[in-house]
This record gives sequence, C-alpha cells and structure tokens, in this order.
Amino acid sequence: MNNLLIAPIITPLLTGMVLIVFQKNVMLQRILSLVALVATIVISVLLMNQIRDGGIQSLQLGGWEAPYGISLVGDMFSALLLLAASIVSVCCLIYAFSSIGRKQEKLYFYPLFLFLIAGVNGSFLTGDLFNLYVCFELFLVASYVLITLGGAKRQLRESLKYIFTNIIASAFFLIGVAYLYSMTGTLNLAQLSIRIAEVGQDGLITTVSIVFLIVFAMKAGLLLFFWLPGSYSVPPTAIAAIFAALLTKVGIYAIFRMFTLIFYHEPQITHLFIGILAAITMILGGLGASGFSDLRKILTYNVIISVGFIMAGLVSFTSAGLTGSIYYLIHDILIKAIVFMIGGTIVHLTGTSNLKNISGLIRLHPQLGWMFFIAALSMVGIPPLSGFLGKVFTTQGVFEAGYYWLGVIGLVASLLILYSMIKLFMNAFWGETILSVEEEKGTTKGLLFPIALLTLASVALGFGAEAITGYVAQAAEELLNPNLYIQAVFE
Repeated sequence: MNNLLIAPIITPLLTGMVLIVFQKNVMLQRILSLVALVATIVISVLLMNQIRDGGIQSLQLGGWEAPYGISLVGDMFSALLLLAASIVSVCCLIYAFSSIGRKQEKLYFYPLFLFLIAGVNGSFLTGDLFNLYVCFELFLVASYVLITLGGAKRQLRESLKYIFTNIIASAFFLIGVAYLYSMTGTLNLAQLSIRIAEVGQDGLITTVSIVFLIVFAMKAGLLLFFWLPGSYSVPPTAIAAIFAALLTKVGIYAIFRMFTLIFYHEPQITHLFIGILAAITMILGGLGASGFSDLRKILTYNVIISVGFIMAGLVSFTSAGLTGSIYYLIHDILIKAIVFMIGGTIVHLTGTSNLKNISGLIRLHPQLGWMFFIAALSMVGIPPLSGFLGKVFTTQGVFEAGYYWLGVIGLVASLLILYSMIKLFMNAFWGETILSVEEEKGTTKGLLFPIALLTLASVALGFGAEAITGYVAQAAEELLNPNLYIQAVFE
C-alpha cells in the first residue's frame, strides 16, 4: 500500500477547488497553481524511485481489498508519463501567465487547468476501468470549457466538433465497459487480465477489444483524427500546447494499457489492426503536414504523425519496440508543448499563421528561432537529441517483429516531418525580415522562459539518455509481463 499514489490526483484537484473561491485574486491563483504543479513533479520523481526500488506500487482506497474497491496502481510506464506531464503543465502554466489575459484568468482558467491535470494524472494511475472513464470525463469536461476561452466564432465552431466527437466516444466507452463487465463480472484491470486469460480471448471479447480501440483511437487521434486539426488550432496558445502535449497521450496510454494487460492474446488480429491504423495515420498526417502552408495546421498534423509512430512500437510487441515507443512518447510530450508554444508566439508577434506572410523572424528573435530549430531536429530524430533513441528502438522492434512495411512507413513519415518543419523554419525564421520591432503585434516578454525550460528538458532527455534508460527498460519489461501488474494489485 503506497499512499503517495493518490497525491498526483488530489493535489491539483483540491487546489483547483480552493481556487474557485478566490476567482478574482489572480496573483493567488497563479501562485497556488504553480505550487500544486511543482509539488506534482516532486511526487512523480519520488514515485519513480519507489517503483525502481520496490517494483509496481498499488493502493486500495478505503481499505477495501482488490478487486472490490477503487485501485490505484503505479508502474514505471505511468510514473514516467506523470513526470513528463507535470513538467509540461508547469511550463504551459508559466506561459499562460504572460499570454492568457486577465479576462480569461478571471473566468476560472486556473481551476479548470488544474482539473484537467488531475484527470490526466488519474487516467495514468487508475487500476479500474470505470474510474478510467471517470478520469477521462474529468479532464474532458475541463477541456470543453478551456477550448472555448476567448469566445471567437471559429473557436465555438471547432469546439462543437470536439465536444460532440468526445461525447460519442464516451458513449461507446460505456458500452464497452458494460459488455466487458457482463462477460467477466469485474472492471478491475488486474482481475480482467486474469479472467480473460482463464477463459481465453474468444471472438466476442476480441470484438469488445475493438470497441475499446475505436474509443481510445478517437481520443488519441489514431486515424479518427478529423476533429483534431481544427480543435487544436483555435484555443489560446497555452491551452493548445497542453492539449497537444497531453490529451492525445492519454488515449495512447489507454491503448497501451488495455492491449498489454488485458487484450494481448490475439495480437495477429488486434495488434495487426492497430498497425494498419498507425500506418494510415502516419501517411495522412504526413500529407497534411506537408501540404498546408498554415503554421497551426502544420503543427497539428505533426501531432497526428507522432501518434501513428508511437503505436508502431506497441504493434511490434517486442522489448525494443516498446522501449522505443516509451522513449518517443516522453519526448513527444515535451516537444509538442515546445513547438505549439513557439508557434503561438509567432502568431502573437505577427498576427497571422499564414507562412506566406511571415519571414525573417530569426534576426529579431534568435532565441525563438534556434529553439524551434532544435525542436524540429529532435522531432525528426537527429542524434543525439531526444527523438533519436525512440525512433531507433521503435524501428528496430518493428523490423524484429517482421512488420517491415510499418517500419518503412515510419521512416517515410520521418522524412515528411523533416520537410514540413524545415519548410516552417525557412518560411517563418529565414529570409527577409518583414516586420520591425515597432510593427510587431505583440512581445515575447515572459514567453521565452517556459519555452527555454522545456527545450533544456528535451535536450537533457537526449544527451542524458543513459540516466533514464534503466527506467524506460523497466517500464517496457512491466508492460510485456502482465503478471507483475497483477501481483502488485493482489499481493
């Protein structure tokens, strides 16, 4: 029993509740929000070290024995994602201080931001399928409000698409939960793994697994990403950055958890299907990123490409493939926040997201330009930056599993990422400077610091890969061995 497991959930949740009372005191909201999220970073590091030394940790709330009560389970995979999510949330919060505006700050921005983080953290830590649904709904409800902050006409149109899509996905989620409970009599993830292993994953259970895959694919942007490019390009920059960094990753996490712990018995059906979805996602995402000349659209389609690439490691179901996916997932959480914040800063300076109307920013804003260049190279997987190891291990795992076609598509997708990001860099930062400092629509005051923090974290992840290798290898080993998870829950 490890009581620390509940801290990453209740810390932002309780702080958010307190902040509702102090709606008009913006400075107090900023300070308490930042303290809560920094505390979550510390808790995540403590959990990682406890899991490294003592194995997977579990907590049965209320003293009820599993599987009858609410279970919280922390393995190395969830702890790594907790740490990455906490770092990104702190930097996006700091970015919001200078960019979100007083009007939005008084519209419960900080409580909603903390509720979103509480839901994301709860999704990573819950050991119960119904509570996974509850945590999903917590961060989704917060995101429904956050995506509309500002009230622009385009925002409202895209937010309706985002809300309706997630409502439909949530309805299918509940249908899948009901069917699975009727067949197994439990919703505890560890006991579900035992029950399905005992009775065998027959055709009906495989069908239910496909229902869950469709649900989480909609939330992750795996093929069913029709809602994503518009929804992620309309909110204020700090919100778009946290959406791009975390919300699709929760869907990815859920797919990894379900298809390594519960539905892993028929990989020739389920995992092959995931592979086909991943391949199509990478191709369509790459075409979108290459074809558009709108800064926001290029960045959102790059989110889609990364979803497909991360899934390729799961499809391989090998140690190298899963190790690569975990590396790349952590890297992608950091990098997507960086490029979305830089993209939003460019729009803030120039007043446009059309690359044809932006040029030569690097002369007036060299720090912004070179941080974007580092992030772009990292996304492509240039050594020794943070994306390199993830791409190498994932490609190795896919080839080891015999999915050569998927590996080749992953490499082609990397070239499309390179083309789209270099196009963005050359158009926005290189060339003749169009705007003088006096003509710029905004300022970078207060915006560069959080971007620099994340860039340092990303560079450290690449250059200091040896320090995190043991943690990632342990995470991959735990995913490949469901018995470790089951023993931690029922010990």
